[in-house]
Amino acid sequence: MRIALYQMAVVPGRPDRAMEKVASWLRGLEGIDIAVLPEMWNTSYELERLDELADEKGKREMDFLKTLAMEKKIHIVGGSIAVSEESKHFNRSVIIDQRGEVVYQYDKVHLVPMLDEPRYLSAGEQFEPFELAGEKMGVIICYDLRFPELMRRLALEGAEIIYVVAEWPEERMDHFTPLLKARAIENQCYIVACNAAGECNGTVFGGQSMIIEPTGQVLAVAGQQEETLIAEIDIERSTEVRQAIPVFESRRPELY
Repeated sequence: MRIALYQMAVVPGRPDRAMEKVASWLRGLEGIDIAVLPEMWNTSYELERLDELADEKGKREMDFLKTLAMEKKIHIVGGSIAVSEESKHFNRSVIIDQRGEVVYQYDKVHLVPMLDEPRYLSAGEQFEPFELAGEKMGVIICYDLRFPELMRRLALEGAEIIYVVAEWPEERMDHFTPLLKARAIENQCYIVACNAAGECNGTVFGGQSMIIEPTGQVLAVAGQQEETLIAEIDIERSTEVRQAIPVFESRRPELY
C-alpha cells in the first residue's frame, strides 16, 4: 500500500486558493493508494473568521474531494476542514474512498486551550475505526495526540493504521516525534502523521510529517517546508508485531 502525504504550506483564510493547491497536488500523484492532507487545510487557524470561511457541513470541500477521489481513483484522508453546522463550528476530518463516497467523519474531540479553540469550536463527541482499502484504520486531529486513550481504543477495536492530521507548531516540535513514536510502539500499529507547513497569524508550523511502522521505526520523514512524503507500507506488519510482543493479551484493564 503506497501512501502520500501533502505537507502543505497553508493559505490562511483562502479556501479557494487552498483547493487549487490540493487539486494540483492530487492530480500530480501517480501509483498512490491513499492521499493524506493536514489539519484545517482549507482555512488554517483563522478561528475568528469561521462565520465567514467555514462552509455549511463542509459541503464545498467534501464535494471537491469526492470529485478528485473519483477522477484519480484514489482514497483520500482529507486531513480536517473547518465546517459550520447548526450555528456551530467543528474541526472535522473526512475520509473519502476512491468511488467518491464519504466513509467516515470525525470531529476533533480535544480542543486546544492555548489557542482558545473552545471559544470558537465545538468538540466532537464520538470516534471509532473506519474501513478504507479493505483495512481498519483510525484518525485523530493534532492535540488529540496528547491523549493516549483515543489511539488505544482505536487499536483495541482493530485499527492497524492511525492517521494524525495536524497543524503542529514549530515551537512544540520537540514533543511531536516522541509522542508519535510512543503511540506507534504502544499500540503496535502504523502511525501516518501529516503536519502542515507555512504559518498563520504568526504561528509557524513545524512540518516533519512522518510515517512510522509498528515497532517505532520511522519509514519516512519530511523537512519543515512544503513537501510530498511517500512510503510503502505492509499492513501485515502490525499483526506480526502484535503476535511477537503480545501486549494486548498482557493488558490487565481490571487494575486500571
